[in-house]
Amino acid sequence: MKKLLFSITKKDFTITWFSGIGAGGQYRNKHQNCCRIKHKDSGVIGTGQSNRTQIANQKEAFKSLTNNSQFKLWLNRKIFEIDLDQEELNRKVDEAIKEENIKIEYGKI
Repeated sequence: MKKLLFSITKKDFTITWFSGIGAGGQYRNKHQNCCRIKHKDSGVIGTGQSNRTQIANQKEAFKSLTNNSQFKLWLNRKIFEIDLDQEELNRKVDEAIKEENIKIEYGKI
């Protein structure tokens, strides 16, 4: 069974919509269907503006954000920090068990 290390939710991002420029005619210039997504913790920005729909541009923006090398570096640091905290926690639990002479048995009530 996989254990969830941490979660990234919608609160961690700032999503803004803007009008596109360039080819595409009046529809592209009038409608705000281009997407810019900023990850608050790492400061990385991903944009999507090559499609006509907001949903497709939002997917493109998330894809460009997650493929960014700075975001991957932030993600690796976050995982490394969690691994250190988990190891430290396990060490402290082991020390407490030794000091208190606690015997852990599984499957017994």
